[in-house]
Amino acid sequence: MASPVNFRLDDGEHIAVMGPNGGGKSCLIDLITGKNLLMQGSLTYDFGEGVAPSAYGNIVQLTFEDALGSVEKPYYFQQRFNSQDRDESPLVSVVLKRALASGNVSATGLSADEARAAGHGLTEDEARAAGAEDDAEFLANPLLDTFMMRPLLQKRMVLLSSGEMRRYQLFKYLIKRPKVLIVDNPFIGLDAPMREQLDGFFRQLVNSGEVQIIMVLSMLDAVPDYITHVVQVDGMCVHERQTRAEYLADLTDFRQSPKSSLSADLKRQMLALPVNPVANLTADGSVTDEIISIRDLSLPLPDTDRVLYGGLNWTVRRGEKWALQGRNGAGKSTLLSLICADHPAAYACDISLFGRRRGTGESIWEIKKYIGFVSPEFHRAYKENRPAIDIVASGLHDSVGLYKKPRPEQVEICRFWMRVFGIESLADRLFLTLSAGEQRLCLLARAFVKDPALLILDEPLHGLDTYRRNLVRDVIATFCQRPDKTLIMVTHYVEELPGEITKSLQL
Repeated sequence: MASPVNFRLDDGEHIAVMGPNGGGKSCLIDLITGKNLLMQGSLTYDFGEGVAPSAYGNIVQLTFEDALGSVEKPYYFQQRFNSQDRDESPLVSVVLKRALASGNVSATGLSADEARAAGHGLTEDEARAAGAEDDAEFLANPLLDTFMMRPLLQKRMVLLSSGEMRRYQLFKYLIKRPKVLIVDNPFIGLDAPMREQLDGFFRQLVNSGEVQIIMVLSMLDAVPDYITHVVQVDGMCVHERQTRAEYLADLTDFRQSPKSSLSADLKRQMLALPVNPVANLTADGSVTDEIISIRDLSLPLPDTDRVLYGGLNWTVRRGEKWALQGRNGAGKSTLLSLICADHPAAYACDISLFGRRRGTGESIWEIKKYIGFVSPEFHRAYKENRPAIDIVASGLHDSVGLYKKPRPEQVEICRFWMRVFGIESLADRLFLTLSAGEQRLCLLARAFVKDPALLILDEPLHGLDTYRRNLVRDVIATFCQRPDKTLIMVTHYVEELPGEITKSLQL
């Protein structure tokens, strides 16, 4: 940290840690949990009489990383769609029962038993048998209903949607009844009913007096009313804590100040960029008006008797701007995977992209070269620890990692898009050393860098602070003003949708 840190959580208090992406929120949390050793000063815990003064077992931290992202068997983005690899992923019930039976759930990752269950060393039958004696108690737990977990128990971990993964992780950690729960942006990626339900459960926790909450938040005005104090972190400095009322009074002044946005100069430069000459061309060189054509789409869900879409027909024409909406688990991400050539079932469906029917000899790269894409799942799977500018440049070739040296003019366009998203100073920083918000901005620049004909943004503002949310919305709106650009955007917050969106598909 850039200055000495003073922080306290008194009995009965619940604190929101607020600040911009890369401002130092995660560093403060690492100090609180004891992950970072102190250079000076002291860190003390007092959880009451008879409770060990230690973070272990008393403080749990939920960062909402993908549950398979840290185990021995690597996770890759398309794994959930490929049956052979998908079947190697454990069932939710298996992982939960093993974790609960072992009692060895770490603060930020999987237990050793979960890691073995998700890897090569433990069969599902062995894992089921290990926790079978606790089935009745496990199934009677009311938290299964609170987080609507019962329908997920026989689902494979890798098939969980972003919202379903949130419910799984909250259930897994809260069932241990910690003294302090540190939760990072708990509401992002959840639909409105789930946000309301989750908010109600946090309220129950607060009212019970059993758990104190430290909530890390990026959106300035998203402080729940059960939070008692706010600590702001910016520029690697921890500011003096305020009551919630004091913080909201200061926030009123902020709301009245000019909103952050893309500069007029960068807007002009964006609009003046040369158009990608192949952005709207089919393989034979003719211009196509139909970007996406889907006819009578029905898709059985693996390991269930459920069928998605029920004969969906959808046509997206060149230049249209669409909102793709629906509850968590409705199939939004799966539909996008069919469009982006990441789902093998597309070959068996009546889907045409850029005027060409899938399964007629085209490669996935002939499809991807027209598409710019970002999503929470793609973010979780992108684990290349290369300089940030290389991550952006990988969008020129639709690769994960950079395997072809960009030409000088390509480096310049990468720097331009990093400048647009306010991250040019991070160009030489390693991707995995950046904050989650900074990583998201890199992946957004990657999606825009080739001036795609079709821009697909799945929860693009996921985890961004208020300043950068405003900036990214402005970038999206400006991009939509470029000739013939087509947009599909997914978000659970209607207010995030740019005004340029005029069409909507509800799943």
